Amino acid sequence: MPRIYESKILILATHGFEQSELESPRDSLRDAGASVHIASLDGEKIKGWDGDDWGREVAVDKALGDIDASAYDAIVLPGGQINPDLLRVEKDVIALVKEFHDAGKPIAAICHAPWILVEADILKGRRATSYKSIETDVANAGAEWVDEPVVSDHGIITSRNPGDLAAFSAKIVEEIEAGLQDRKAA
Repeated sequence: MPRIYESKILILATHGFEQSELESPRDSLRDAGASVHIASLDGEKIKGWDGDDWGREVAVDKALGDIDASAYDAIVLPGGQINPDLLRVEKDVIALVKEFHDAGKPIAAICHAPWILVEADILKGRRATSYKSIETDVANAGAEWVDEPVVSDHGIITSRNPGDLAAFSAKIVEEIEAGLQDRKAA
């Protein structure tokens, strides 16, 4: 089983990510010893959304087109309303998420980011949560939507909102250390 301090984790985001939903897991996972890379669509800096206005820029390590999923142990998808809505229409984003899914690697999505999982069609038969406003989208994708802070089902980790970030990050660590997941059970 991989240990968190031996793992490589990818965070995929674009402009409009919820500031805390990228920075908190990034910092928590790095503090636990993981190597964390941030990717954007074009490899350029991305700007967050913080409260009711634009937030800070975040440096990016790679462009989406340069990502080799086999080099990573997990992927984290921050929420916010803007970020996942922009990402879920990108065919290469959906293909990458499916690649992580098919390899049995942990996929973590918070707030509105389960929209990306809906688009990738990987929630059918799973328990999942999300920000309340996309509950119907998650349920219509075939998931059993539950009102819980963090839900993990065969390595697919979902969380409701930024108030649950500590539990979200802890669950990512737990799933990485559990190893690859059998996704045929859903």
